[in-house]
Amino acid sequence: MTHPPELLEEQRRHLTRRWFFRDCGVGLGSVALASMLGDDRAAAAVSPLAPKLPHYPAKAKRVIFLFQGGAPSHLELFDNKPELTKWDGKLPPAELLRGYRAAFISPNSTLLGPKYGFARHGQSGAEISELLPHTAAIADDLCIVKSMVTDAFNHAPAQIFMSTGSQQFGRPSMGSWATYGLGSENRDLPGFVVFSTGKKGASGGANNYGCGFLPTSYAGVLFRGVGDPVLYLSNPEGVDDAFQRDTIEGVRALNQKRLGLVGDPEIAARIGSYELAYRMQQVAPEAIDIARESPGTLDLYGAKPGEASYANACLTARRLVERGVRFIQIHHEAWDHHGGLTKGLKEQCDATDRASAALVTDLKQRGLLDDTLVIWGGEFGRTPMVQGGNDGRDHHPNAFAMWLAGGGIKPGQTIGETDEFGFNVTADRVHVHDLHATILHLLGFDHEKLSVRSQGLDFRLTGVAGEVVDKMLA
Repeated sequence: MTHPPELLEEQRRHLTRRWFFRDCGVGLGSVALASMLGDDRAAAAVSPLAPKLPHYPAKAKRVIFLFQGGAPSHLELFDNKPELTKWDGKLPPAELLRGYRAAFISPNSTLLGPKYGFARHGQSGAEISELLPHTAAIADDLCIVKSMVTDAFNHAPAQIFMSTGSQQFGRPSMGSWATYGLGSENRDLPGFVVFSTGKKGASGGANNYGCGFLPTSYAGVLFRGVGDPVLYLSNPEGVDDAFQRDTIEGVRALNQKRLGLVGDPEIAARIGSYELAYRMQQVAPEAIDIARESPGTLDLYGAKPGEASYANACLTARRLVERGVRFIQIHHEAWDHHGGLTKGLKEQCDATDRASAALVTDLKQRGLLDDTLVIWGGEFGRTPMVQGGNDGRDHHPNAFAMWLAGGGIKPGQTIGETDEFGFNVTADRVHVHDLHATILHLLGFDHEKLSVRSQGLDFRLTGVAGEVVDKMLA
């Protein structure tokens, strides 16, 4: 039988890989185990999280994404609309709603005036809500974007879109792209760490920090707020270090044998995960122990050791970036105010404002802000029309606000404008794809060239769109 040349070539490559892993005695597991025992050079040669160079010198070396899940109302926090107060209780102009599709309400619902006041702050004169006094105090460190737009108007697809650049499941998240492109600066901790601090988990679930079709080494690792950072990190009673190392070596040998037979890179990732977990036992408990911080630092954040909170997660994020973790995402799912807007916004601002601002302040005073990019924002905005009687707002993809600081961002500016109702963007429109392109640019990547081939297609975080927002750049 005559086989096509491409099939013979694939068979040749497969046999070569299989021979290498099976017969050369230098499988990934062996090198990784050597690294566990102290051979740094061997580990760097094969680890998928070994540090890599980007396309060009980066402004940001690491990212902290303060993801405010549920979508905070831009109209009460960053986009002051005095005209909306005058229209409170009235129907919106018909031309405003032409072609508009709301998630849950009738577009003909009456308009709702802002529930809280605004004032200008800092030399930049940024308008910030009275609900955010701590954020207002760092106004000159921020780039506030009031002209964000997205393609999705329900939580799960919009969160996944913000995290991965697609509303479809199975795409790599931003943190996965960052660690895929740059690796990590600490081989004893995950390159991508996730915290969940809100009333519930993310609407988009683990897709918000998944690796998609990238190897599992690049997936986000969910850390807990109290106790061991990950479940079962501590050894059970009766298991000493020697027994554990023997167990890891036995499992590694079995996995390596299978890897030699089939050449599946996921088996190599599994070998690495066992060995990373072993190293984390020695390093992770200290890394997340905020009780080691000074009383002044704890007070700055409003953090309390031993409690699960947004404040504790922000302080832990600073400790992790100090230790070389590449990407940290804090998902605070608590902002979905279809009703109870007045009370709910105050509660969540009280829970997050102090710590968010403290993170920027703390990074700055430690000399880390210049190369750490901090991002604050949710998946979309809220409607100027009312929902829930007279105290709620529906989902709104046409306009919302985010802020960024550090890592090559030009501080002390507000970008973008919306119309008099905060309904549509009227200047400096920034799509989610544009935000992603800008983040990758700050990390040193051309977003059109950072791609991975899967199922015959070249995928990237920005899809086939996205432009770097030059106004954001320092």
